[in-house]
Amino acid sequence: MATSGLSRRKALTGAAGVGLALPVLAACGSDDDGGSTATDDPTPSSPSSGSSSPSGPASSSAPAAAGFAAAADIPVGGGAVFPEEGVVVTQPTAGDFKGFDIQCTHSGCPVSEVTKSIVCPCHGSEFSLTDGAAEKGPATEPLGPVEITVTDGQISRA
Repeated sequence: MATSGLSRRKALTGAAGVGLALPVLAACGSDDDGGSTATDDPTPSSPSSGSSSPSGPASSSAPAAAGFAAAADIPVGGGAVFPEEGVVVTQPTAGDFKGFDIQCTHSGCPVSEVTKSIVCPCHGSEFSLTDGAAEKGPATEPLGPVEITVTDGQISRA
């Protein structure tokens, strides 16, 4: 027993020390980050807005204020699902955008992807890119239409 060198008391004391040290270290890290951010906030706010990495997403984010997606991001003959908006947007032919409810008419699952059709992952139903009609069951009813508009290359709900 004496050969192990680590008693139960020492192990518990060490574990307690680690348990107390982690919040302190986390708080120090937060103060450092918060201090750096607060100190650097006026200076880097311009560079972070102008840096190449954020400007790409910022460009996408800025137009998203006017709409939830860029028309250029919807492939011709395909589409994209926007769960936050509750809509799937398709572009069956160039410049022709359609909006549909993401809820499958079979059991209410949200559709998950758009390939050559709108696909529901729950039971494999597939819907038309053009009019939301059920093309493959078990769903038999079409997806509900959602009015969308495309303005200045941005898609939004009408």
